Amino acid sequence: MSLRFLASVLVPAAVLVALAGPASAQSAAPPDQPHGPAIAPMQPPKDLPKAQKGDRTRNLDFLFGALKAAPDADTAKQVEARIWALWIASGSDTANLLMSRVRTAVDANELDLALQLLDALIKLKPDYIEAWNRRATIHYMRKEFGQSMQDIQQVLSREPRHFGALSGLGMILQEFGEDKQALEVFRRALDINPNLARIPDMVKTLSEKVEGRDI
Repeated sequence: MSLRFLASVLVPAAVLVALAGPASAQSAAPPDQPHGPAIAPMQPPKDLPKAQKGDRTRNLDFLFGALKAAPDADTAKQVEARIWALWIASGSDTANLLMSRVRTAVDANELDLALQLLDALIKLKPDYIEAWNRRATIHYMRKEFGQSMQDIQQVLSREPRHFGALSGLGMILQEFGEDKQALEVFRRALDINPNLARIPDMVKTLSEKVEGRDI
């Protein structure tokens, strides 16, 4: 499922216009605002295994199948980490160095620097999915939802199963009060990864709000 499809079917035109507005019209989050739990579904865990060797596409297909069939949460988290490891593997020492500096900058809450590094990384390696996803996350943290949406589009056009990017899309839709569309996107993310952090609670809350409580 591409973001173009999601945008045309799930996102109302008024929201797309608002999201496409200039960055100056969007309120940036203050530098010291905490973000951790809110963005957890959008980004990889801190400690990841080494990326699996072999055909990347076949490895991902296998892991996504294993993710849906995982018998318990611990197993699912291990499989999820292996998926993130493949997404993050750039195949370039330069790209790896830049991404390491991005992580350091984000940990230090130096988001302007992180964005500058990601701009350079994307210019260097435009097909590197995690660079787009990380920049989308930072724009979300800064409440720059238009830029975040554009980067999410780049992620999902390359990897429609990217549950982190889908989580971000759902959160942006929530920000604009589009609860029904957000619920559909969150459900799509959970269909891919049933053990996502925080998203099941969001689905429960939104389903009660949009569809009403079961009688």
